[in-house]
Amino acid sequence: MGADREGRGRRRPARVMVYAAGGVLVLAGCASMPDSGDLRGVESTPRQETQVRVFAVPPGEDAPPSDIVQGFLEALTSDDPHYKTARQYLTGDAAKTWRPEASTTVLTDGPGAKPEAGGGGEDSGAISYMLTGAKVATVDAQQAYAPATGAYGKSVHLTQDSKGQWRIDALPQGVVIGESDFQRNYMSVSKYYFASNTDAAGSKSQTAVADPVYVRRRVEPMTQMVSSLLNGPTRWLGPVVRSSFPTGTALAKDAGALTPDDRNKLTVPLNDKAAGVGTNRCEEMAAQLLFTLRKLSPAVDEVELRAGGEDLCSLTQQAAEAAASRGAARHPDYLYFVDGKHRLVRIAAGNSDTDPEPAPGALGEGETALRSVAVSRDEHTAAGVSLDGRSLYVGSLVSGGSLGEPVLRSRGGAEKQRLTTPSWDADDGLWVADRDPDHPRLLLLQEGKGDPLEVRMPHLDGRIQSVRVAADGVRIALVVEKGGKKTLLIGLIERGEKPGGEPAVSVVELRSATPELEEVTAMSWAGDSRLVVVGREHGGVEQMRYVQVDGSTPDVPAPAALTGVKDVTAAEDDQLPLVAYSVDGIVRLPSGEQWQKVTEGTAPVYPG
Repeated sequence: MGADREGRGRRRPARVMVYAAGGVLVLAGCASMPDSGDLRGVESTPRQETQVRVFAVPPGEDAPPSDIVQGFLEALTSDDPHYKTARQYLTGDAAKTWRPEASTTVLTDGPGAKPEAGGGGEDSGAISYMLTGAKVATVDAQQAYAPATGAYGKSVHLTQDSKGQWRIDALPQGVVIGESDFQRNYMSVSKYYFASNTDAAGSKSQTAVADPVYVRRRVEPMTQMVSSLLNGPTRWLGPVVRSSFPTGTALAKDAGALTPDDRNKLTVPLNDKAAGVGTNRCEEMAAQLLFTLRKLSPAVDEVELRAGGEDLCSLTQQAAEAAASRGAARHPDYLYFVDGKHRLVRIAAGNSDTDPEPAPGALGEGETALRSVAVSRDEHTAAGVSLDGRSLYVGSLVSGGSLGEPVLRSRGGAEKQRLTTPSWDADDGLWVADRDPDHPRLLLLQEGKGDPLEVRMPHLDGRIQSVRVAADGVRIALVVEKGGKKTLLIGLIERGEKPGGEPAVSVVELRSATPELEEVTAMSWAGDSRLVVVGREHGGVEQMRYVQVDGSTPDVPAPAALTGVKDVTAAEDDQLPLVAYSVDGIVRLPSGEQWQKVTEGTAPVYPG
């Protein structure tokens, strides 16, 4: 690879892939480029194991414009930390002004390129190429992912320098890359902030909120994540979260690459903006770091913060879980569902029991027939929708308790035009949608009682069919129907007060998490930033998959296939099995196994 060509002494553009195979380093190069004709697309490399590293090759002597463009596009797929090799394909001025961190555009295949009509030619000393492709997604300067559609078309312009070498002197900001190269080069990691509608800093009951971003997999990911965390939340999540790091906090200029020591302790040197913070606030800062770094390798078991030449504080992973609550750290006691007699029953979560017991309290021991249920996150209270979908009941999970009158009634004419399955938030708020065509509403009952508060939804376009509130209490998942299409939307929960002191709650910034699905039939939160969804694409068959709140696909295996799924539930703790209601009744999916029949019943739910 890189051998000179006969006659012109040119070296073809290439990249070098290095990967470990049985302890031996193997080098792999790219196919040669033709000297003439249109420049074809950069083929995305097949996805390799994570050990693969790709190194770019600099431009060859007297390389023609086609090779320069091809070599530059290949260099964008490498693991070069600062794209130093890619910049060698640019003129000096272009290299100084090009900002690869501005954005990443992901295309279905690698970008295609061909000379533009009227864009000059090799004989004129200047030539333009059009980069083309079909967009899949974009990653912005904050490293936030967003699905994208439509055609991509951007122009690059080349000139000859004083030595007669072709170089790119005008190009779009950011990076353009094929989907498989993106999956190989980048990984999704959640950074953590605190819900801003909880108590002020120093509280012992902070709620951690996941904010997923994409970082380059083999380019100092730990340092990238710490810097991203210090830069603040993404624009979408920003209105409902806060950071305990003082404004302007950044890594110290001499911090270098961050790596834990042999005891898995990570020392993080910060600039002077963080100097002098109190112990409580410093421990919150350390908790944010520990939550953010918990899934990276090598493992981080303890964080120590330094600023102004002094130690600020240190915190262990165990202490971080005590300092702030995180949804995925909660382990429910029971799985709940409705049995053949339409009563609330339960099975201990995470074991192999198949014999349910009646849930204590009026919903499990009384005579009210139920179609769906929800259990508060502390498992002290349950809510149930009557068999006809018209009435919502709330009762304690204590034997002998009475049920009382419904806390809410729907006037919808048919069952499917009445109440959805309810959902509890972390503050014992009970959420439910009324699908009455004449008065569709999303309602919140504080502590599951009192007059329902109608939630404002200024940008909702469609009718809510399903509701699930995240454990953090600031994000909500909704299945919304419009024109026969059911889409999964994720929104932010904003809380405030109306004039006169009355509470006001709104759901804003709705965005689709499954733009490619036209029929979402069931969904559940399945982690701090992940959901499990049952649905189908246009003309496709029903499938179950995981999705991230940003609309990306997490790098985990999809659940095993299951037919006839009507409901699905997952705990935020990913160690517990998925549970579904299908044509076979209540079934569960232990990790690494196939679906197993549990018992007869409907409407399974974990607390929440």
